Amino acid sequence: MLSLRQRYVEALCEEMRLRRGGRIQTIYLGGGTPSQLSPEMLSLLFAAIDDSYEVDWRQAEITMECNPDDITPSYADMLGSLPVNRVSMGVQSFSDQRLRFLHRRHNVTQAREAVSLLRRAGFSNISIDLMFGFPSETMREWEEDIGAALSLDVEHLSAYSLMVEEGTLLHQMVESHQVEEIDEETYILMYETLVGRLSKAGYEHYEISNFARPGYRSRHNSSYWNNTPYIGIGAAAHSYDGTSRQSNIDDVSAYITSIAHGNIPMEREILSTTDHYNDMITTALRTSEGIDLSEVSSRFGPSYLDYLLENARVAIRKRQLIMEQEHLHLTLSGIAVSDMVASDLIMLES
Repeated sequence: MLSLRQRYVEALCEEMRLRRGGRIQTIYLGGGTPSQLSPEMLSLLFAAIDDSYEVDWRQAEITMECNPDDITPSYADMLGSLPVNRVSMGVQSFSDQRLRFLHRRHNVTQAREAVSLLRRAGFSNISIDLMFGFPSETMREWEEDIGAALSLDVEHLSAYSLMVEEGTLLHQMVESHQVEEIDEETYILMYETLVGRLSKAGYEHYEISNFARPGYRSRHNSSYWNNTPYIGIGAAAHSYDGTSRQSNIDDVSAYITSIAHGNIPMEREILSTTDHYNDMITTALRTSEGIDLSEVSSRFGPSYLDYLLENARVAIRKRQLIMEQEHLHLTLSGIAVSDMVASDLIMLES
């Protein structure tokens, strides 16, 4: 009897065949732990992609998410034999104590070794994720994490603040005062320190949470921020075709059963003009380029541009937004309150 993992991979391949057609310029294997898949399963996936879509394998950006502890010498070599040309790893911290707090399987030594092994296997495009804002984390500890990340000399780095989400163990610990959240002032200082250190080291700060060496911006992630259609394959995957958003069901067993019957189990949401405007505002605002005012006018008309400029006045006055060369973008202080700024700019359906 086939394992659930094998059946899921076969369902992914079948969904690609059901969606067959179109040119693919970026591929991202993620949303879970694809580094847990066997070489044979990964080969099946790439064969299905090649069979179902038009891909220029020499030019496409092909990213795979990996856990640092999955990167052994043999696994790194195996990845190098696949079309994968970019690896993204959730390092999260260079403190074993904080990694244990996150219940991560890897330790700091494994994270460092993973980068070294990938280099030996020929990878020249590596991205790592960092987190900051741990309970009781000091500025010195965060500075040490940034320094450790820079010492690896990776091409891309993403950094996110630790979120305390309701219903989680961390939320319960905060509520019971077992741990204390960092204050807003410390959070802002940590973020500003991150931006300053990475900019000085030659990284482009091209999106709120993303930094890249020149020429190494994530092409795949940039497509989300630039209104490029994309296809999501698998349970809980999301797709966008320019006029609608689609979302697959998240139940893996139900997904496999539906695909086996030739049906893609998805819900579709047709987007209105206002939906498109709001999507543009919330995504473009995250980028270093910001919101292109001429594009707002050409895509949505003068009334939307007037609405945007009218509602941006307060944030401009507070120096959270700045207007430069017909683009509206966040200042460093505005990034700290970006969700609030965006909420003032989006439009409710009438």
